[in-house]
Amino acid sequence: MKVLSGETIWPPPIWMMRQAGRYLPEYREVRAKAPDFLSFCYTPDLATEVTLQPIRRYGFDASILFSDIFVVPDAIGYPVRFEEGRGPVLEPLSEKLVNGLEQQKAEDHLKPVIETVSRLRAELPEETTLLGFCGAPWTVACYSVAGHTTQDQVAARVGAYRDPGLMDAFIDQLVQASIRYLLRQLDAGADAVQIFDTWAGVLDDAGFEKWCIAPTKAIVDGVKSTRPDAKIIGFPKASSARSAKFAEKTGVSAIGFDWTAPDAIALDLQKKLPIQGNLDPMRLVAGGAALEEGVRHILRTFNNGPLIFNLGHGVTPDADPQNVARMVELVREG
Repeated sequence: MKVLSGETIWPPPIWMMRQAGRYLPEYREVRAKAPDFLSFCYTPDLATEVTLQPIRRYGFDASILFSDIFVVPDAIGYPVRFEEGRGPVLEPLSEKLVNGLEQQKAEDHLKPVIETVSRLRAELPEETTLLGFCGAPWTVACYSVAGHTTQDQVAARVGAYRDPGLMDAFIDQLVQASIRYLLRQLDAGADAVQIFDTWAGVLDDAGFEKWCIAPTKAIVDGVKSTRPDAKIIGFPKASSARSAKFAEKTGVSAIGFDWTAPDAIALDLQKKLPIQGNLDPMRLVAGGAALEEGVRHILRTFNNGPLIFNLGHGVTPDADPQNVARMVELVREG
């Protein structure tokens, strides 16, 4: 939280995206108890347990709520399901579906997730930051046009060009629901929140302004209108060339970089606000010299400004838990 307020702390705090996940055997054991993935997210006993697992094992400086970005569309009545081996599948976007969405349903539907946040705050060590999150509207919407993800989100981009009014209407519904969702997480004990825009990088400049920056700004403004001091991390993946514009126009407190971001761009932005990242997750798979070189490069490059050490995207299921332990050890050595 000190880093999110602009302080330079050394060694930097560390957590990693998707830190509660399939790379951990204890996670897989708990996951087997739920009939499907959404039920897993909506069961506080299970969600609390898997969120705490990496804190017990590694002592990360932050714990991030275990949930999924698709609980928001699910909560307002947009049909979502998860298929084994395929991931999230949504009903293809239509005017009828968007017109049928019900914002008033969301709060009640998401009560189990908010209960998980409350439990986590009570059970986590006092010094461990609790992070909440939501998916950015564009990234959530990407899965709705074709009903599933497509290469470079071609379906979503074509759909947004052909019927911008429909996309606008859906994005607006997601913005409204996301503001309330993040506020409830903060009310329940989250110290800060992150907005994940995994597919921001597929947009052209005009699309980035309209579908990434504008909705993110609306969420930040909506949260801060109630909680002016809220700390919000933005993560517009694969958008390093536009990161300065994103930071300036959205008003986020910090910005996360993926592993492809040039050091010069991240260093320049670090003069203005805290940065987060950006180890290639594949270095956790490879381990050894590749892991040590990657960690030390980030520490050496960004040691003069506010940094939260993280991966450039989520940890993958094939990462070796021992490599994660070594990464934490290297960062703590500074």
